[in-house]
Amino acid sequence: MIRLGERQTLKCIKKVDFGIYVGENENEKILLPKKQVRSDIKIGDKIDVFVYRDSSDRLIATTSQPYITLGELAVLEVNAVGKIGAFLDWGLEKDLFLPFKEQTCKAEAGRAYLVSLYIDKSNRLAATMKVHKFLKNANKYQKDDNVSGIIYELSSELGAFVAVENEYYGLIPNKEIHTKLAVGDVVNARVTEVRTDGKLNLSLNKKAYMQMDEDCVKILKVIEEYEGVLPYGEKVSPEIIARDFGLSKNAFKRAIGRLYKARKIDIEEKSIRIIK
Repeated sequence: MIRLGERQTLKCIKKVDFGIYVGENENEKILLPKKQVRSDIKIGDKIDVFVYRDSSDRLIATTSQPYITLGELAVLEVNAVGKIGAFLDWGLEKDLFLPFKEQTCKAEAGRAYLVSLYIDKSNRLAATMKVHKFLKNANKYQKDDNVSGIIYELSSELGAFVAVENEYYGLIPNKEIHTKLAVGDVVNARVTEVRTDGKLNLSLNKKAYMQMDEDCVKILKVIEEYEGVLPYGEKVSPEIIARDFGLSKNAFKRAIGRLYKARKIDIEEKSIRIIK
């Protein structure tokens, strides 16, 4: 049986001017275009091919290796966005269709997203950004491990869902997010908890004592951009801190306290000033 969306080994059934027909038998065969046929191929030879549909919606074989096959996950770039969805580069001549209803955000040309390949109700191959069900639990990680992954969905209630190594389920809870994130962003994170179900809770911050050094450098840099005087005091709102520094208010206060004790800044009622 010829399987759509998969790599498989098919037999050369018939030669024609525009290529060869490959398949299981004379009654079940598809075209492999001439430009992909080696000159030494003979009737009966077996060929490794991928099966998809051409621009006329006919089953067709290719010896090219797509970036993704049925049921797999891959990060693919958007070539174009049309009226009915986006079109992804998956290594074949015809772009892969990503319907609007299968997007977890509005896909943008030039951006790359984690997707899976599936067969839609019309028996066509399509991509989906709803990859949650394809991810695995990750018992191989431990608390404080550093990991890398791609954001595949954002939830206003829960936070940012991350596919760690494009394979494992991870979540950055809202309380750990103090900067703008978008679907498709690749992030480096720290494992804060390996849950009993094997799913990972993540943080974009390092352990507090390590993170504080970086936060101090970041704060001093921002104050310097304000010509040495930051025009708000220690009681500034968490929203402004997140906007200007990408930090939580607690992290900001810890770093400000360290800088003050080190006599690098002076805290006034309505400003924070670098001490020269």
